[in-house]
Amino acid sequence: MTEKTLLVLRHGKSDWSTGHEDFHRPLVDRGRLGSQKMGAWIKHHKLVPDLVVSSMAERARATTVAACKAMGLPLKTVRWDERLYAAPVEDLLAALADCPKSARRVMVVGHNPGLEDLVEYLSHEQLAIPDDGKLLPTSALARLEMVESWTDLKRGCGHLISLTRPGQVPEPPVSEVDDETNRGPVPDYFFTQSAVLPYRLVDGRLEIMLIASRKGTRWVVPKGVKEQELSLRDSAAKEALEEGGVRGNVAAEPIGQYEYRKWGGVCAVTVFPMEVTESIPEEEWEESHRERRWVEPQEAQRLLDERALQRMVGKLEKGIRKG
Repeated sequence: MTEKTLLVLRHGKSDWSTGHEDFHRPLVDRGRLGSQKMGAWIKHHKLVPDLVVSSMAERARATTVAACKAMGLPLKTVRWDERLYAAPVEDLLAALADCPKSARRVMVVGHNPGLEDLVEYLSHEQLAIPDDGKLLPTSALARLEMVESWTDLKRGCGHLISLTRPGQVPEPPVSEVDDETNRGPVPDYFFTQSAVLPYRLVDGRLEIMLIASRKGTRWVVPKGVKEQELSLRDSAAKEALEEGGVRGNVAAEPIGQYEYRKWGGVCAVTVFPMEVTESIPEEEWEESHRERRWVEPQEAQRLLDERALQRMVGKLEKGIRKG
């Protein structure tokens, strides 16, 4: 019997501040970006599904649209299924049973606790629950392999190959590019990015905050893809909170720009100085597995690989001295 792949994607982080009832609650920007990142990961690993089965709730719809866009998968591949909203395992299995026999890879997009229960039901292995108690946090993806027909998915019939969280992917995936028309596994707008250069004054002395890269091999500043709905400045502030776990006053104007190669193209990063006013607690910091460090400007210049960033640190120091 042909081997089957099941991808289980939980919807992205949703916005509780809108006042909408649960079914109509939208994604926040971070949730949309997480969904895009997981779609890019799926494409890079050549796991693009033959069929997507998605909940019709707004946050699941937006997750599916964002992931499909990153995968280059047309929405006609999606089957919108009302049974998947807040579905228990029984309803999820019923929806999967309706998948055509020809579908070798299927992705289901929905909600907890049903999706976590589905992964545990299908997995032959005894699953270890992460320290935060979440098998599938928002935008997380489980990949299972099995040989059974979609109509006959019994308990323990699958093998859990991987559990992937957007914030724990060491680096966004890079693919080989054959020509200029193949820009890699990410949408074009991923190449426009913004960053903050976080600083504070301690007894009149300037200190710069650096964070460890996702691989933990070098020191960087908080940066990320510009959110399509945000300005470069506002997107930089969002990255400061998510990647660096800090809030503060972001300058109205950037201090500089730099470029680096990735995903088969060139990423352009606009950098804004940010005076840090608050560090959020470790338990509230989305990427608390990364280290953050306050250092003097000269040490920051030594630790940073990007020469353009080294110059920006010097420029910031001179500007504060003059001020």
